[in-house]
Amino acid sequence: MEVFSHIKYVIAITLSFSIAHLLRGTVKFIQHPNRVKPYITHLLWVIYMYLTLIHFWWFELRLTEIKQWYFFSYFFIVLYITNYYVICTILYPDDINDYKDYKDYFFSRRGWFFGLLSVAFVADIFDTLIKGTDYFYHFGWEVPVRNAVLLILCLVGIKVKSPKFHLALVILFILYELLFIARLYDIPIK
Repeated sequence: MEVFSHIKYVIAITLSFSIAHLLRGTVKFIQHPNRVKPYITHLLWVIYMYLTLIHFWWFELRLTEIKQWYFFSYFFIVLYITNYYVICTILYPDDINDYKDYKDYFFSRRGWFFGLLSVAFVADIFDTLIKGTDYFYHFGWEVPVRNAVLLILCLVGIKVKSPKFHLALVILFILYELLFIARLYDIPIK
């Protein structure tokens, strides 16, 4: 249990930085309403990432069931959560002075955003397997198919420049994530 405590703290710190970064970036719209106007698609991706981070933390509770830890499993999980932090910093850079607004910024960085989000969907498969093959298989077909479809949608998101497509895409991601969480995790953990 002592090894898990160490891992739990590293995950918690990085996850806390990620959430704090999203919150700090969003609050700037309230603090300075006349500087830069929000862009709805960008804000919805922020909401999606916030939801994803909370989901990640819930999902990682299953790490308590791992009896034998290895360095590369630990290292992988640290890289996985670090990837989420980088995604959050891409959503909210230190400044956007080089861009007209958040719409311009989002579309100029969509390759990085969707590329790293794609990495997260691939990493999620391995993260689920770290928790054990029984745990992986109890999801049935949904986790591998879900991650493959979301990965493909991210790759399409890199190429497509249409604001309407990106708005529809983020709405789809949020709705699916909420349904996925509700169906699979809305049960108490022992």
